[in-house]
Amino acid sequence: MALLPTIPTSFVPHAAVVDRPHSRADFGTVLGLLAYLILGLVFLAAIGVFFYGRILAGTIVTREAALAKAEAAIDPATVLGFVQLRDRLNSGKALLANHIAPSGFFTALQSILPATVRFTALHLTVDSTGAAKVDGSGVSKTFNALSAASASFANDGRIKNVIFSKMTINRDSSISFGFSATLDPKLVAFSPSEPASAPAESVLPADAETSP
Repeated sequence: MALLPTIPTSFVPHAAVVDRPHSRADFGTVLGLLAYLILGLVFLAAIGVFFYGRILAGTIVTREAALAKAEAAIDPATVLGFVQLRDRLNSGKALLANHIAPSGFFTALQSILPATVRFTALHLTVDSTGAAKVDGSGVSKTFNALSAASASFANDGRIKNVIFSKMTINRDSSISFGFSATLDPKLVAFSPSEPASAPAESVLPADAETSP
């Protein structure tokens, strides 16, 4: 004999499971935290800028006070003295830069010329551009000595375009000559290192002259 299935007389239904949108709620929370974090950083930056500005303002006031005190301590007479000294030094430099010092040229003649050649007259000119030229006359004991002097000028290179002219033979067989040349500007420029001693008498003529 088959048994019939037992049918319950009552039952309690289970509550249905409802899915909630967790993802959107979590994203909104993260954005809110990020916004608060940015706001906090901006607030801290504003406070830092405020205090830094106060520090800078205090530093400026302190330095302005120190500058005013230093300016008050300056003696106008001392400042005027320094200005006048500067002007004198600048004027001295300008004068020295344009000063003609023929001692360098005479020293070069002393080292170049043979002992048997001497000048009896020299005339040195310097134009506005600084180009220097020398003209004069002299006496050589022999023609060979004059040739040696010409070769010495060519080898030295500081006294250029040398021309010996108007050569005549004297009664004592010496040779009188005219002389012209152009000079390296350094030979007639002033230099503090120039020697103070004068060249030897055998080289320098007694009536040598210079003109600006």
